[in-house]
Amino acid sequence: MKIVVLDGYTLNPGDLSWDGLKSLGNCEFYDRSSPGEVLKRAGGAEMVLVNKIVLSRETIFSLPRLKYIGVTATGYNIVDVVAARERGIAVTNVPSYGTRSVAQMTFALLLELTQRVGHHAQTVRDGRWTACPDFCYWDYPLLELDGLTMGIVGFGRIGRSVAKLAAAFGMKVLAHSRSSGADVSLGAVDFVDLETLFRRSDVISLHCPLTPETKHLVNAERLSWMKSSAFLLNTSRGALIDEPALADALNSNRIAGAGLDVLGIEPPPANHPLLHVRNCLITPHIAWATRAARSRLLAIAIANVGAFLDGKPQNVVS
Repeated sequence: MKIVVLDGYTLNPGDLSWDGLKSLGNCEFYDRSSPGEVLKRAGGAEMVLVNKIVLSRETIFSLPRLKYIGVTATGYNIVDVVAARERGIAVTNVPSYGTRSVAQMTFALLLELTQRVGHHAQTVRDGRWTACPDFCYWDYPLLELDGLTMGIVGFGRIGRSVAKLAAAFGMKVLAHSRSSGADVSLGAVDFVDLETLFRRSDVISLHCPLTPETKHLVNAERLSWMKSSAFLLNTSRGALIDEPALADALNSNRIAGAGLDVLGIEPPPANHPLLHVRNCLITPHIAWATRAARSRLLAIAIANVGAFLDGKPQNVVS
């Protein structure tokens, strides 16, 4: 069985082991593959693993030996699953591997917006504290989270994990979800409609999948509902936000700030509307990338391959 990993670098830049996958078949590994290299590299493969490589209908129908596509991520919109189903090709993903890491990153962004640790640490390195006439200084309002309201859009595993962290900080929690759930263990959650959530929240955090219904869920109208002191966080998918509308809201002081780990185009072009706006923190899609989370992801991806070979496929999305 020939197994080809088309873009393995971001999952495993060298600190993890592919040995488990090697034990299941004849493997070829590529750090990255351009669109023009995909057919050549995957041409003789029965099994292909991809992270961000797009496998279109045309590509899928051009790989006659292909029996299995393993997406080394939770989102699988890069694969034309309808075409795969027509070909009888199994497509699997890796759910749940990064719940705790993404929740942690959500609060890393929020704490930077409210405490500005990185900024103030840099001013100390630059010598400003040494030259300061007072024993302390701060350049931004320093905000306490206790008593503020966190609004969570999407209340799956990650949303629930964020809610628990918010409760631990003493925050009130509002949630909007397609299916209301019970209270989380560290505090009650009030389920509300989107308008109520946007109007009442001091912090809004997005944790829903990208679908035709959720694309640009955060648009100019909903941004206008937010408090001028509120922050917007996104560690889910960039296209949940109408990015020019968010840029306008930030530059006009309509909202206080944003913390984003994802953008609609990744990597972003140099003229991306959010790269140079006021009070917008952007990190390069790293919420998923702790070593612990990547280790879980790799283990599940390999287990998916093994389960398929044993005739008991798991995590099938096709």
